[in-house]
Amino acid sequence: MKNPYRFIYGGFVLFAAYFAIFSQEYSNAAMQLGIALAFDPFDQSQTWKDRPMWQKAWLIVHLSLTAALFGLSVGLGDK
Repeated sequence: MKNPYRFIYGGFVLFAAYFAIFSQEYSNAAMQLGIALAFDPFDQSQTWKDRPMWQKAWLIVHLSLTAALFGLSVGLGDK
C-alpha cells in the first residue's frame, strides 16, 4: 500500500459529510474536515511547489469548505 493515509482521509471526510448532512452538526463536520487535512491523501514527499495544480486546488477547496462550515456553525449558534 503506497499511501495508507488515503483511507483515513476518506473516513474523516465521510464522517464530516454525515455530520453536515444527516445530523446538521456543522461544528462537528468542520472539526472532522479539519482533522482530515492532517492526513494528506496525496504523495507527501512532494513539496507544495512540485504538486500538480489539481492537487493544490483540491486541498484549498477542502480548507475553504472547512472554514465555511466553521463559520456556519458559529453563525447559527449566534441566536
